[in-house]
Amino acid sequence: MNRATLKKYRLLFIATVLLWLKTYIVYKTSFDIEIESWKQEFILFINPLSFLLFVFGFSLFMKEKARNRYIVIMSFLITVLLYVNVMFYRFFNDFITLPVLFQTSNMGDLGNSVFELFQFSDLLMFVDVAFLTWLVWKKPSFVPFEPIAKKERHAYFLALVVVALLNLGLAETERPELLTRTFDRKMLVKNIGMYNYLVYDAVLQSKSKAQRALADSSELADIENYIRANEKAPNKELFGIAKNRNVIIVSMESLQSFVINNKVNGQEITPFLNDFIKQSYYFDNLYHQTGQGKTSDAEFLIENSLYPLGRGAVFFTHATNEYNATPEILKKHGYYTAVFHANNKSFWNRDIMYQSLGYDRYFSLTDFDVNEENSVGWGLKDKYFFEQSLQYLKTLQQPFYTKFITLTNHFPFELEEEDRLIPEYTSDDRTVNRYFPTVRYMDESLKAFIEGLKKEGLYDNSIIILYGDHYGISENHNEAMAQYLGKEKITPFDHIQLQRVPLIIHIPGVTDKHPEVISKVSGQIDVKPTILHLLGIDTKDDIHFGQDLFAKDKMEFVVLRDGSFITKDYIYKDNICYDKKTGLKTDMSHCEPYMEKAKQELDYSDKIVYGDLLRFYND
Repeated sequence: MNRATLKKYRLLFIATVLLWLKTYIVYKTSFDIEIESWKQEFILFINPLSFLLFVFGFSLFMKEKARNRYIVIMSFLITVLLYVNVMFYRFFNDFITLPVLFQTSNMGDLGNSVFELFQFSDLLMFVDVAFLTWLVWKKPSFVPFEPIAKKERHAYFLALVVVALLNLGLAETERPELLTRTFDRKMLVKNIGMYNYLVYDAVLQSKSKAQRALADSSELADIENYIRANEKAPNKELFGIAKNRNVIIVSMESLQSFVINNKVNGQEITPFLNDFIKQSYYFDNLYHQTGQGKTSDAEFLIENSLYPLGRGAVFFTHATNEYNATPEILKKHGYYTAVFHANNKSFWNRDIMYQSLGYDRYFSLTDFDVNEENSVGWGLKDKYFFEQSLQYLKTLQQPFYTKFITLTNHFPFELEEEDRLIPEYTSDDRTVNRYFPTVRYMDESLKAFIEGLKKEGLYDNSIIILYGDHYGISENHNEAMAQYLGKEKITPFDHIQLQRVPLIIHIPGVTDKHPEVISKVSGQIDVKPTILHLLGIDTKDDIHFGQDLFAKDKMEFVVLRDGSFITKDYIYKDNICYDKKTGLKTDMSHCEPYMEKAKQELDYSDKIVYGDLLRFYND
């Protein structure tokens, strides 16, 4: 291209360079992208370019007025997309995917969280859009608005292809088979860029929709063989020990294990749970395995013993699939099944998904009396939620299987002064500071709930299961967490250990006589077969990836949705193997025997969900 030709592209190049540099600055300031070499830094720097050149390149086919308008509008829309990712990352420490991006039905419930995450400096992200608007309006002489010839367009798109191939080629040399690592979004964004990742995600979305149409029953054979080969026999002493009892499950919002038996400002954070554990089976080495669906993913894991998806939430993307969930199984054994959650019935698509899981009744927002006095943050306070739920619970046909989803201990962890039973922590991080009082409030609400069960005569003939659904404090708050835990910093090893969530199984008349702390490495995926075996229900014909937590030869192996895994002695994260005794990096050979198994389990579970394979198995 000669100088005169390049001059014609000036507005396009200005828009591209401004957005390119802005994206790189956001990469470095808003996202935690680990860079280990100059080559990785260079890839990170160039990876937005091919997408931006491609998008703005369409303007070359337009007349002047439309071209200018298109460049400004696309610059604004891409900036919005970048900003949405920044907001999403601030809370979830993850990059957004198309299924999550289009979960617009949830937006109305996210107001408080979004306001909490907003920073006034965010407005700077739109300065370049304002500048482009001014250029198009004023039309200064240094930005000519001239038509582009056909040959000039060809040269432009040829240059675009060269940039894209350079980026992809360097990325492949840095991380071979990069595009097969669909579960590792950070790796993909680091190498192909945030914008190109969304294009790639769109391809995956199309592929997943085609998977169901092309699936057939033969795909279940290998999966079933794998499951049968890894199945562990239930503990004979405990099998059926809770037969015909009511089942009461409580999802404890955002509760991580580090608060159990711990204090803040000299006061116990969870005094009730600390005592309840002494009358229960307590699993102190159990990890949450949720993905982008968070609480809904935890529900999916607990009741199906399948892994959540690496992109989006099963509750949204595959709510009408055929499942063989715990509620549906128990209905066949005479149980009435109900779920209690004081939120809009359509939030996270629960009204559809709960039907697929086999629930008889969903007690949602319209079933509760919610007003300004008894609600905070995301809705009805836990204390009032349990009080009102008990009035419904005592009318249900028995035996029943019920699940309760709490709300108060949800980001941004808001709580009125009169409900704070302990003071906030004192650090420079408001989120971490406010976490402890809302945990304490939930703990007190659980105490009142258990007392209510006793008062209503529902306690003695029940099995009560309390579980933490996912983390409450993300990696973005590591500095304050290091301060609280008395560490210099939170390492990747520490981060994995902070993904442990409490699981408490309480059987009146049994566990209060013989309580036990069980420290086997385990995950939420193990809960379904455990519950069914305690109720005396055989699972040898069920498709699930978990193992009975009480099985004497249970394998100590947990796979997280991002491909990380934990064994008895080692932790694998971000292609690094850690020794659990020291918390330090160790030789990869210790983790290699488990790497294929971790990938295989995630792949098999994804095949079941994407292909809706259980429709063939159940038939």
